[in-house]
Amino acid sequence: MDLSESLQHRYTAKAYDTGRRLPDDIVAQLKAALRFSPSSVNAQPWHFILADDEAGKARVARGAAGAFAYNAPKILNASHVVVLCARTSLPADYLQAVLDQEQADGRFAGEEAREGQRKTRGGYVTLHEEAGDLPVWTQKQAYIALGFLLLAAGALGVDATPMEGFDAEALDAAFGLSAKGLAPAVIVSLGYHAETDFNAKLPKSRLTDDVLFSRA
Repeated sequence: MDLSESLQHRYTAKAYDTGRRLPDDIVAQLKAALRFSPSSVNAQPWHFILADDEAGKARVARGAAGAFAYNAPKILNASHVVVLCARTSLPADYLQAVLDQEQADGRFAGEEAREGQRKTRGGYVTLHEEAGDLPVWTQKQAYIALGFLLLAAGALGVDATPMEGFDAEALDAAFGLSAKGLAPAVIVSLGYHAETDFNAKLPKSRLTDDVLFSRA
């Protein structure tokens, strides 16, 4: 399946087959898609919570109550569920950990390159802190990771359901997110759709090229 076919095949699953589980090698590739997603100045301002058993999925499903109860079956019946969280702050110790990892991975030819990267990343963080929009900036980065996860799922023949319909306070309480400097951005269920999934049988609908694109 080439990329165009994967894009045509990918869709938002509405019901999951509880009898099918993602193989470990597929899960590893999906995790790699998240880990290697790009982010501004390589800040990696995110954290991913993976639920791969009944207890974990039930914990995530605490966020799908009340007005969002319609999303609970998509969480509980899927094979795996990921909560993509954005960091609400980027403190010095976190930025240092990122820099140290880059050093360990051989990113710097010398101290000058290391210091240049530290200043550049720190400058962008300070810019957003002073503008008061750092949480918005980090959430934008989390959505880049979401795009990579959905594309990887489509390429691997995995069905997925991204969900913004959840109670952020309930999810925060379930995982103690705010105390960890995290905010939930989006929940993604992963697995294989059930035969009852009406959306699997519907054709894709997108605006045409002449509406979406123009020449510079």
